[in-house]
Amino acid sequence: MRKKEATILIVDDDDDILFSARISLKKYFTEITTANNPKKISNHLTTATIDVVLLDMNYRIGYEDGKEGLYWLNHIKEISPETTVILMTAFGSVNLAVDAIKKGATDFILKPWNTEKLYGIVNAGVELARSKRKNTQLETVQKLNDKDFHQQTEHIIGNSLAMKSAVGLAKKVAPTDATILILGENGTGKYVFAKEIHLNSERKNHPFIHVDLGSLNENLFESELFGYTKGAFTDAHKDTIGRFELAKGGTIFLDEIGNLPLHLQSKLLTVVQNRKVTRLGEGNERAIDVRIICATNANIHKMVDEQTFRQDLLFRINTIELNLPPLRDRVGDVELLASHFLKKLNQKYRKKIDGFSKQALSGLKKYHWPGNIREIEHIIERAVIITDNIQIQTEDLHFSTKKLDISLSTSLNLEETEKLLIEQALQKHQGNISRAAKDLGLTRAALYRRLEKHQL
Repeated sequence: MRKKEATILIVDDDDDILFSARISLKKYFTEITTANNPKKISNHLTTATIDVVLLDMNYRIGYEDGKEGLYWLNHIKEISPETTVILMTAFGSVNLAVDAIKKGATDFILKPWNTEKLYGIVNAGVELARSKRKNTQLETVQKLNDKDFHQQTEHIIGNSLAMKSAVGLAKKVAPTDATILILGENGTGKYVFAKEIHLNSERKNHPFIHVDLGSLNENLFESELFGYTKGAFTDAHKDTIGRFELAKGGTIFLDEIGNLPLHLQSKLLTVVQNRKVTRLGEGNERAIDVRIICATNANIHKMVDEQTFRQDLLFRINTIELNLPPLRDRVGDVELLASHFLKKLNQKYRKKIDGFSKQALSGLKKYHWPGNIREIEHIIERAVIITDNIQIQTEDLHFSTKKLDISLSTSLNLEETEKLLIEQALQKHQGNISRAAKDLGLTRAALYRRLEKHQL
């Protein structure tokens, strides 16, 4: 009989009981751990994922009221709610065990036990723990990804040579576990490619966790990505797993990695290299089983030359480098994309617009598309909403002609000037927050506050 992958912790002050239980269970489960003092429970729960705790009810000689067992039951539930607790008790304490079940225990086993019955109860406990853990993971994943977690990913559309090359490479690397770096301007479809690679991998039935490093506050980097324990900081009211652990078995997509400051790059390098995370407030490493896909709109190789991005981290994240072309370099795909978005938006707004006029189509092809695919969707959506025509006309299309040249002779308003300066810096650095902030003489946090203030 093949052993089941599971970790069982047996807690009893009687070494004979510990030995007997370990011998009974070690042929069924891969990891059996024992503790002769319940004070060791916390250490075990924070250093490993415990599926089942077999817990004795009494530890002090002469006391048979089970209060200690109830205390440690509550303690386990606080630290690791998904862990199954099974009580070990003598025949005369059955009523006490039943009462404990009402307070959170899953089952109880009488001493001395029948080995087959012990296995059956523990095995059921393992399955229950896994089910709870999976449900907790999915609930958290759904909250993180909001509505789009279960929605179908946007299709990759394009017949240009550049797109065919990118799609071909994505198909080759998808079935592997290779770490991938996706490069491309804002709006070129980096998220779509990352999700498509995940959906075509062997990890497709596990979570896809998207982390926007560009918008992540530096002070929250470790707690968000690596998790934290209860009491690690002021608002840490319970143990919380980080994004890397949430992606267990699946894929973590680290978007805008070029925005990550150097001091945080070193922390990320350690995790990528060792495939282990340490929660804030905890001294123990936890192994992670995830595939890592990164993306950035920055010239990351130039950043390495300028020593603003670690070369060793770049080596770790770009086993495969996937470059996505800007829309201006794939003019032949503009009509395909426009038609795709028109069909999608017709359904969304319950309209029946029949394509584009020749002049409108010509305008779409001549436009330089600084915002790439995201911009074409925005422009088509606006046209669908406002048009009263059977076909979309040139006048329905509103292309961006805004120039960000600031003239102090036209406005001396500080608020307006600040907003224009921020927009100019973002455009100059193609949305790279770190570089824009440096150019403006601000910290990243200060720039984020101003972005929020001006609703940019």
